[in-house]
Amino acid sequence: MNWDDVRIFLAVARAGQILGAARRLELNHATVSRRIAALEEALRTKLFRRLTTGSELTPAGERFLAVAERMEAEMIVARAEVAGEGDAVSGTVRIGAPDGFGVAFLAPRLGAVTELYPELKIQLVPVPRSFSLSRREADIAITTERPSEGRLVAAKLVDYTLGLFCAKTYAEKHGLPQNTADLAAHRLVGYVHDLVINPTLDYAAEFSRDWNAGFEISSALGQAEAVRAGAGIGILHTFVARAMTELVSVAAIAPIRRAYWLVYHEQMRGLSRIQAVAGFIAQAVERERTLFS
Repeated sequence: MNWDDVRIFLAVARAGQILGAARRLELNHATVSRRIAALEEALRTKLFRRLTTGSELTPAGERFLAVAERMEAEMIVARAEVAGEGDAVSGTVRIGAPDGFGVAFLAPRLGAVTELYPELKIQLVPVPRSFSLSRREADIAITTERPSEGRLVAAKLVDYTLGLFCAKTYAEKHGLPQNTADLAAHRLVGYVHDLVINPTLDYAAEFSRDWNAGFEISSALGQAEAVRAGAGIGILHTFVARAMTELVSVAAIAPIRRAYWLVYHEQMRGLSRIQAVAGFIAQAVERERTLFS
């Protein structure tokens, strides 16, 4: 079995189409198709169903995907050991994070990592979605819950709070609610319920069982900007809201608590670039722990 064919298989499986994989690999469409056909011939099974919308894994393809991902992880570690990566921090580290933590906290601070390690490239993907570490969608993920499945290394970074906030101009015009029942008389800003990526982020009912937002935004920072502009009362990350002097807290209604976790695949444990970046993030959070309380 040719490793390059396996590498191309992984790219097609992750892109969901041959053309997308070809672009990512900087190969032409025909070459990718030919290499997939060669791999299927070597394995004596079909790995993909060709559809008008792309390529879908067959049951055999799903089974081989797990094997290919183990091969990829072992190859990463082997290359690092041969190259002596333990002595130098270099290469690329992609970090997936929720947009609140990713943009408001990580983005202003991660530039210092590239100063410390000039041969290191950082890719920050701060979007409200989940990341598959086994599929290498990210090398390090910041999550809001500890993973319960998979061969993952997880460390709790910090607890944080979410509370109700509104613009000072909104408070002057409409007043502040004194209890959860009062929220029914106010304009509310919230998240798009069916786009919530895990149950820990579906927290509106913890503030009010009758929470009914007239303005819903899938981005935590988008919600903060809408609240700052006077659109209504919203549930915001306290560490984000504190930096917006135009906002006031709805102090009569208690905040809720969540946590951030730093997670990476155990196969990446021995890579110095992963350890360097994970350590930097943990230290940055520890230095500014009071920001999240």
